[in-house]
Amino acid sequence: MNQQHRSGCPINLTLEVVGDKWSLIVLRDMMFGNRRHFRELLTQSEEGIASNILADRLRRLLEDGLISKADDPSHKQKAIYSLTEMAIELLPVFAQIAAWGRKWLPVSEELSIRAELLEKGGPEMWQRFMEELRTDHLGEPLSEAAQHRLPVRQELQAAYLEVVARNAVAG
Repeated sequence: MNQQHRSGCPINLTLEVVGDKWSLIVLRDMMFGNRRHFRELLTQSEEGIASNILADRLRRLLEDGLISKADDPSHKQKAIYSLTEMAIELLPVFAQIAAWGRKWLPVSEELSIRAELLEKGGPEMWQRFMEELRTDHLGEPLSEAAQHRLPVRQELQAAYLEVVARNAVAG
């Protein structure tokens, strides 16, 4: 991690690592969209990140220890990106940012339904989701209880698809 910081303030230090829009979007897409390859992050983001910006943010996130990169066993020229524990522990921050956005900004129903569920699910749901992320990204085994319930990402995606379908019928 870069040792030259403006101050030792925890808010400043956090913003130096994740304080730009694109870093947060990349982490969001990896966390909530399970996007693990460069091409997925580039083409499946609602916000349309440019390839040079994506490459730069992935490099920065690697350097700062928020993601790791490994060769993809399914393709010689592909890499697979994974969240580290450091990034996984940002999930409650993302949930709080989303809750604030739902309260104060003109969000769309379909893009805010996951945030609503995370807000209502609170810390218990966040912990479940972080356990699932640790399994997906760090290879940790799921607890016995987690093996017998619907994964949080699937629960969030189902709610999103339900809103999209309802709005398609209404529209």
